[in-house]
Amino acid sequence: MSTTITMPMLHYSVEALEPVISKETIGFHYGKHLQTYVNNLNNLILNSEFTDATLEEMAAKGQGGIGNNAGQVLNHSLYFEQFAPNGKAEPTGALADAIVKSFGSLDELKTKMNTAAATLFGSGWAWLCADAEGQLCIQQMANADNPLRHGLKPLLTFDVWEHAYYLDYQNRRPDYIAALWNIIDWDVVEARFL
Repeated sequence: MSTTITMPMLHYSVEALEPVISKETIGFHYGKHLQTYVNNLNNLILNSEFTDATLEEMAAKGQGGIGNNAGQVLNHSLYFEQFAPNGKAEPTGALADAIVKSFGSLDELKTKMNTAAATLFGSGWAWLCADAEGQLCIQQMANADNPLRHGLKPLLTFDVWEHAYYLDYQNRRPDYIAALWNIIDWDVVEARFL
């Protein structure tokens, strides 16, 4: 039986993240861009070595079209999953401790993450990741690259492809990045860390 990749379900309504992310942006970004990556990936994996693979295996090991589309499906799934209109506002427990150990404070993590996202040239992603020992790091990754390809666990991500923010922020990428912190659900990020 072969794998079929499906769209991740949003756990909020399409207008719930406004004004940070508009209903229109969700419609295009989630409804059209992500759906296209899902459709492309399902077509590409037919009769391939990835026919029975998980999305994570495809994103970590796939090359060419499979790697690009699997990376984009995984990245977007993690991106949309981490948001909530009234999510937990700050990390607690082991993740909060790891943030202080790695960055000194949550504010310093935000500053470094914002800089990574704002200064990434072209299209891609800024990631908060953990290594095998639970050490945190921030990584810039171009296009469809993802932490799994580098032996890292993805915890939180900012999509800086223009389609993620252009309808709402035009060329003001730093404003979009700063606003994302208002809708991060730290319960989701903590669950990824554990």
